[in-house]
Amino acid sequence: MYAISLGEDGAELRPLEPWQAEEFLAHMDRGRDFIGRHNGLPDVVRDLASSRAYLQGYAEKAAADTGRIHGIWSDGTLVGAVILRTMDVPQRTAEAGCWLEPSAVGKGLVTRAARLLIDWAVEERGIHRVEWWVSAANAPSIAVARRLGMTKEGVLRESYLYRGERHDMEIWSVLAPQWRAGTPAPNAS
Repeated sequence: MYAISLGEDGAELRPLEPWQAEEFLAHMDRGRDFIGRHNGLPDVVRDLASSRAYLQGYAEKAAADTGRIHGIWSDGTLVGAVILRTMDVPQRTAEAGCWLEPSAVGKGLVTRAARLLIDWAVEERGIHRVEWWVSAANAPSIAVARRLGMTKEGVLRESYLYRGERHDMEIWSVLAPQWRAGTPAPNAS
């Protein structure tokens, strides 16, 4: 398996695969409450079987070229992940996402990992548009979208039912020419 350095702090980006279900579940258990504030993943990954099934789903997406999941390791411990939740190569669109457990917050890991994943999608798979869907209440994830040079395109009011409450979802995006130029989009608010 390969690992890509995320910088001098020893953090790495690696593929997450079904055989790592135990490690993935342990990671989810460490960050369950924190991750679950804005992300439904902790409600899906509850035990070893559901952890394996989640990772198997992404293995199938990778095989079909419709998505990817890569873990973020810090000091040898899985602390988060970045994903291409969807990837439509014929349409040249993808949706990226992320999460971290509390011990990894504030170190720039998600931004660095997301840059690598988006760069791969744009340069290797020809993706033209990468979207970032985020709860309007998730300020850290919105900050990542800004650091990635994405443009806020709009808000889907009360579009996401999560744990019995309706939440607004913001849609951010970056286009391949803008990504390659490394310049923030106009009106990146």
